Amino acid sequence: DAAEGPMPQSYFVLKKAVALNLPVIVVVNKIDKDAARCDWVVDQVFDLLVKLEAPDEIMDFPVIYASAKLGFAQFELDKKNDDMTPLLETIVNKTPAPTGDPAASIQLLVSSISHSAFMGTMAIGKVINGSINVNDQVALARNKEVIGTSRVTKIHRFKADKEVEITEAICGDIIAISGVTDVKVGDTVTDPANPMPLDAPPIDPPTISMTFLPNDSPFSGTEGDFVTSNHVRDRLEREILTDVALKVELNTEGIGFKVSGRGELHLSILIEKMRREGYEFQVSRPQVLIKMDGNKKLEPYEQLTVDVPDEFSGKVIETMGARKGALEEMTNEGDMVRLKYKVPTRGLLGYQSEFMTQTKGQGVMNYVFDSYGEYVGTIKTRKNGVLVVKENCTTIAFSLATLQDRGVLFMGPGEKVYGGQILGENSRDDDMVVNPGKGKKLTNMRASGTDDNVVLVPHKQLSLEQCIAFITDSELVEVTPKSIRIRKRFLSEGERKRAKQL
Repeated sequence: DAAEGPMPQSYFVLKKAVALNLPVIVVVNKIDKDAARCDWVVDQVFDLLVKLEAPDEIMDFPVIYASAKLGFAQFELDKKNDDMTPLLETIVNKTPAPTGDPAASIQLLVSSISHSAFMGTMAIGKVINGSINVNDQVALARNKEVIGTSRVTKIHRFKADKEVEITEAICGDIIAISGVTDVKVGDTVTDPANPMPLDAPPIDPPTISMTFLPNDSPFSGTEGDFVTSNHVRDRLEREILTDVALKVELNTEGIGFKVSGRGELHLSILIEKMRREGYEFQVSRPQVLIKMDGNKKLEPYEQLTVDVPDEFSGKVIETMGARKGALEEMTNEGDMVRLKYKVPTRGLLGYQSEFMTQTKGQGVMNYVFDSYGEYVGTIKTRKNGVLVVKENCTTIAFSLATLQDRGVLFMGPGEKVYGGQILGENSRDDDMVVNPGKGKKLTNMRASGTDDNVVLVPHKQLSLEQCIAFITDSELVEVTPKSIRIRKRFLSEGERKRAKQL
């Protein structure tokens, strides 16, 4: 970005590219921005490559200045151009051609999998060596061993956003083939007469897990099409066929499934997809995956970059200190401050909404996985308790008006709720059981000033990500195609008290 420069994701991707010794083309985009500072951005990219100890041939990178929105790219800032030709020419000239041998045995490394109602499972990947034709007999290798043979029924290559059917592909082509059964990402499609398996690319391990549970609330089955544990399991098993960073296993501590992924966003996207497909289930609070190095506990850390107006930087620094973040760099650019932190993943859980409040929506934060480091102990991310519904009822404006002084409400009037559901956030640090369905007592007496209209403060509507970030270990998020609710794990007040004593 011509104004923001390299972000954590830039560092992450460049780190992978340098490790593979790939050529780098730097495109400074959005040069039409008023705040663009292109020379500074190029210097920042150079410094980043120095930090990554890139070789000289990568450090001598070409630079293209572009605006994707306006549809132009150019070699120099002061020489205007009307199209993207300079970018296309640079990619063609600077990117090396495939090095494979068309006459060698077929080697296709499967990098993705697609499912079609007509074609079945389609293996997508690049042909590294050899050539492949429709009706060819091929072997499938996994972990350097041949696990079976299949016949190629169709081959498709990609043209823009469409798939074009072809009869033959050679090394360098990226294609999708049908007919190969039981294929997984990282497998090699090769010649059964002369199998030459390839090494599967390393996959970064998951850092966060959540428990997916069948919905057992009083409203279970009223809004979703797929509600049972078997439905949820089958859907998760289909997802891991295409999402290599996702891991699904049975929950060893009870019912449900432990789903591990690369962060809150990764798992939130899966939850939203399932919700839109008609699934109804519950999820627990995200937990980081702890590793043991001998007797030493290790936890995942993120590389965090924060851009905030100078007036809000103090609040962010104070909060990140409480969340065990270590400030590595602080730079001032006009009235903006850029802060770079190395912070435990646990410290960022639920911070996005608090950050937007602290900076009045003017701050920008980006983070990406850095490494595993020393476990830093307890991090308390939520200070207040919650308002818990006492019994099944429909919320009434009169009752909500009396409760809004006790905290922040998440619901308005006329909504059906059940006992154990969370109505809002308490202003104190403990939980409070409330009755939002309690109406005004009716009498035959009227008095001046007692029949004023009820005035409700607009309630706080939480998104899926905010709900997941808000809950503690004793709470769950109920997800259905129509609703997102927050509830206590134990709906009965007596059960909650007993669980607290254990």
